[in-house]
Amino acid sequence: MVEQMFKLSGGNEKAVEKVIFDENVHYLHMVFNMNEGLPEHFSNSNVYMTVIRGKLSIELNDQEIHEYDAGTLLKIPFQTRMNVRNLHAETLELIVVKSPAPSN
Repeated sequence: MVEQMFKLSGGNEKAVEKVIFDENVHYLHMVFNMNEGLPEHFSNSNVYMTVIRGKLSIELNDQEIHEYDAGTLLKIPFQTRMNVRNLHAETLELIVVKSPAPSN
């Protein structure tokens, strides 16, 4: 078999899955319920964030919170301060791709 297969978790439980984490790309699957999210941090690479379901509430650098619905893809530059949250009752599901893969 030439291809590799990876399986994403299903359901509504909080998850931050490192699906592919190699020298080329970091591919993560995240699920957050209301008032859950990531600790505030700076992006360590270019970040491509796709909202699969729910509504993303995100604060970048000194901007106010912006909200994005399912079907939205965000491109977030390297070294951007990020505060990623779900402020809504519906479960938030994201795919996050970091490219190039962070070196540390």
